[in-house]
Amino acid sequence: MNPQLATQLRHLRLSGMAEALPVRLEQARSSPLAHLEFLELLVGDELARRADRLFARRLKQAGIVQVKELSDFDFTFNTKIPRARLVELATARFVASHQGVLLIGPPGIGKTHAAVAIAVGAIRAGYRARLRSVFDLAQDFLEAEASGERRALVDALTRVDLLVLEDFGMKKLGPSAAEDLLEIFVRRHESASTLITTNRPTEDWGQFLGDVPAATAILDRFLAHAELIQMQGKSYRLHQRARSAAHGPDSRPSA
Repeated sequence: MNPQLATQLRHLRLSGMAEALPVRLEQARSSPLAHLEFLELLVGDELARRADRLFARRLKQAGIVQVKELSDFDFTFNTKIPRARLVELATARFVASHQGVLLIGPPGIGKTHAAVAIAVGAIRAGYRARLRSVFDLAQDFLEAEASGERRALVDALTRVDLLVLEDFGMKKLGPSAAEDLLEIFVRRHESASTLITTNRPTEDWGQFLGDVPAATAILDRFLAHAELIQMQGKSYRLHQRARSAAHGPDSRPSA
């Protein structure tokens, strides 16, 4: 292959073509390809690599370290978990209509797995997502307040197509967090989707937010266009821990 051609392709930001060209040339030699077919394969290689890079970049922007899929979720362990509904949510159609989702259930049942899988589905559908646990969110607010970047944080949490807030209610937030969250929910109302996972009933939100009026206003906006999904059953996390203890370190989880 002409090294200058590879350099020119990279200069044109066609690195996908440059990487695939040696293989495609060998393919053309072993089984003759028409010129148009050869070009179509190279263009397809370029588009596939761009899609992969975009997907990886949006995963990083979302804060997703490990991709989770619903195909890896063990629905046989807790048969009451609404599989069909979660699979539908992973198509991201609810994001297109700016709907919200509240996944509520006991710890260890798979709420985080489901939430990440739904966010991954939204990213694959072309949307921007962001995941923050309540622990990260509390730290975000503290750091933003200290650095004078509160407005930037609120804007960042407002602009994404899908905002996922995990473990809502597991930690009390700072004194101004309820106001910050209220502003975020007001600005996202009917214009973007929010997914919340929690093991706390909505009646407790005023307590852990430390502001009953703000919590009431948040719930009023969020639940007006949100679907509440109850996830019932036993802790899969505890089940896996007991299984590992019984079978030793070489035992592997089924999901």
